Amino acid sequence: MLILKSIDQKGKIMGSPMRIRAVQSGDITEVKVLIKHDMETGQRKDADGAVVPAHFIRTVVAKCNGRTVFEAETGTSISKDPFISFKFRNGNKGDKVAITWNDNKGDSRTDEVAIT
Repeated sequence: MLILKSIDQKGKIMGSPMRIRAVQSGDITEVKVLIKHDMETGQRKDADGAVVPAHFIRTVVAKCNGRTVFEAETGTSISKDPFISFKFRNGNKGDKVAITWNDNKGDSRTDEVAIT
């Protein structure tokens, strides 16, 4: 796994980079992504009994050389630090796969990796 670039779309440093692996086998590229995010539902209470506000990823988009190869809309039912795996065709070794997530508080993150 090699992370080439870790940026926040707003230009600020945010959480840990995603762990991304993109491996080509024949014509198929398999991508595995581990996203660091608390994924709060808004239904949990803290030690003082106050409701912890909802904070969850709304969308995940993956692009290979600018072409969208994966899109997902998520919600509160996704666990903390979600793992996503998908496959696509027509990727080549060395091509860059960029993963971007956006959450309900307006935060986002983009990380990319080269296909091996």
